Amino acid sequence: MATKIRLMRMGKIRTPYYRIVVTDSRKARNGLSIEEIGRYSPGQEPSYIEVNSERALYWLGVGALPTSAVEAILKITGDWQKHKGLPGTEGTLRVAAPRVHKSVAYEAAVHNAMNEPKEGATTLKKKALEKLAAKSAPVVEAVVEAPVEAVVETPAEEAVVETPVVEEAPAVEAVAEEAAAE
Repeated sequence: MATKIRLMRMGKIRTPYYRIVVTDSRKARNGLSIEEIGRYSPGQEPSYIEVNSERALYWLGVGALPTSAVEAILKITGDWQKHKGLPGTEGTLRVAAPRVHKSVAYEAAVHNAMNEPKEGATTLKKKALEKLAAKSAPVVEAVVEAPVEAVVETPAEEAVVETPVVEEAPAVEAVAEEAAAE
């Protein structure tokens, strides 16, 4: 019986993952297999590769032929070099960093949110932005003091003070016009 070590495709349409299986070469790709010796998932970065080295070396030793894709995977894990007696038996397999538990990530996010500045943390609406600008740069009106000689004293009545009428500064009107234009 001619045996092959090949990939058995699993997963969804655009998110495949593969099982590395030993099967009869006359069987279909996803048909009955003799043994599963590993897994391969190319959708992650770095790709997830898991191979049972002991079983892979056994099947290579008894004459199972790997396909080109499986041969490349076995070279990455170093099993092909062990089988052929070549240098580099440690392989070049990269392993993803361990994932942080969800509760630890959540607590870190809450802690960072507590340290953010309170004001200006969110984007304000247009009217709120205008109000904030008006509060931060208030328009100061010019105060004109009345001359002292304008006070007329009458003995029986209270003192009457005449003050000139102060008109609004033109800067207030300009700011109102700009706000209306926007």
